Amino acid sequence: MRSLERHRDAGAYALGVLDEAEAFRFEDHLMECPRCTAHVTEFGPATRQLMLYRRATPRFVHPLAQPGPRLLDRLLGELVRRRRSRRRRLLYGLAASVVLAVAGPGIVAFAGHAPPAPRVTTATDPQTGVWARVTSTDADWGSDLRLEVRDGSGPHACRLVAVGRDGTEQVVAGWTDPGDGAAPTTAMGTTALHPGQILRYEIRTDEGRRLVTLE
Repeated sequence: MRSLERHRDAGAYALGVLDEAEAFRFEDHLMECPRCTAHVTEFGPATRQLMLYRRATPRFVHPLAQPGPRLLDRLLGELVRRRRSRRRRLLYGLAASVVLAVAGPGIVAFAGHAPPAPRVTTATDPQTGVWARVTSTDADWGSDLRLEVRDGSGPHACRLVAVGRDGTEQVVAGWTDPGDGAAPTTAMGTTALHPGQILRYEIRTDEGRRLVTLE
């Protein structure tokens, strides 16, 4: 595959439509191409919107059904609605803070439903010495994930895999680690699994070697 064709696969890889062999070849290219790494990251919001569409689409819809002319309008409308909702929550929070600051401790404030607190999972593998921390935040489409890993076991390409309670596995992030342990590596990812549906996380090399498990 020529380099230009690999660049064109960034969107297909981010949306998960490449087959296993093509994805493997593209990941080899991704380790050496900052441009494609940036493109894959930029496709994150689009991937999330497609997850929302998939969750909202009834199962009886034909798999080859064509999107209607108002699909884009509905998606944009949903984005606007969510942003307005977040803006209102922020304004309510600021207003409550001002009231508390002015009135002092004697006032009782009524708060709405607070967003769920992020879940933090940390582990160190006694054999490999790899330390990792995963912070998961519940979202409408599943989970937003932040990974921090300190790896002194040698240079290799790695993947973060979320293992569901039903046994399903999803690769949610990939990166190349220098393996010198000098500084932690940070990676971001998303998964369709909600935090309560995830049994554990595993960091594996591309060869399948398990570096650390986070229960």
